[in-house]
Amino acid sequence: MGRAVRLVLLLALALLFLIPFYLLVRNGLSSEADITSPEWRFFPSELHWSNIRELFDDPNVPMAHALLNSSLIAVLTTVGTLLLASLAGYGLARIPYAYANVVFYWILGTLMVPAAVTFVPSFVLVSSLGWVSTLRGLVVPTLFSAVAAFIFRQYFLGFPKELEDAARVDGLGYWRTYWRVVVPNSRPVFAAVGTIVFIGAWNSFLWPLVIGQDRDAWTVQVALSTFTTAQTVNIHELFVAAAVSIVPLLVVFLVLQRHIVAGVERSGIDD
Repeated sequence: MGRAVRLVLLLALALLFLIPFYLLVRNGLSSEADITSPEWRFFPSELHWSNIRELFDDPNVPMAHALLNSSLIAVLTTVGTLLLASLAGYGLARIPYAYANVVFYWILGTLMVPAAVTFVPSFVLVSSLGWVSTLRGLVVPTLFSAVAAFIFRQYFLGFPKELEDAARVDGLGYWRTYWRVVVPNSRPVFAAVGTIVFIGAWNSFLWPLVIGQDRDAWTVQVALSTFTTAQTVNIHELFVAAAVSIVPLLVVFLVLQRHIVAGVERSGIDD
């Protein structure tokens, strides 16, 4: 009886979780009349697959280019954050120096500073460098993550020292030990942090909205916002664009979901 109750509860929660995805697909393949009709149907009488072609043919919204921009930004941000945060975490966890804890606490202290406080200074700096509407302006200011550095530090504190000692015996220094021993044996935490960073970079809206002022620099989230204006709301294109925009996230999550749990469990965050 207990297993049956748990199964029913899990199925109910799964259905609730899938409702937003159902609405995206249902409304994305419907006409404006079906979406706004007072009579609800589980699926419209006719599926309008042409809505997808209409989305990518829309001259006012460069959706294909926005998808490309978001992909480049998310990949570059993920790679850069993994590199910088893992190096910082390894240095704080394994390289002994006098002020390691002080530096670590300062990094944690940055988490207490609201993003709104640093937003304007960051924009002024990026603008003074001439990086507005450029890939550098969209990626470089977001590369370092204090949360990612914290997770890597916690993970590397529990990394087997025997492996590093064996590397030292073979004459490897900290740098080569990191690349040849630590990184290959830390794939779960890299996958977990990388997934979180990728999703955050893909869903970022405010910074790309301010920096990506040209149409050629629009990301997916900025492109989605253009379907809703003060005068009109392009409902069916908005839904089909939202459905298209979550496909890369679903693929990344489904491929790496088991690494997310394993990486967080082994990072020692609960200790």
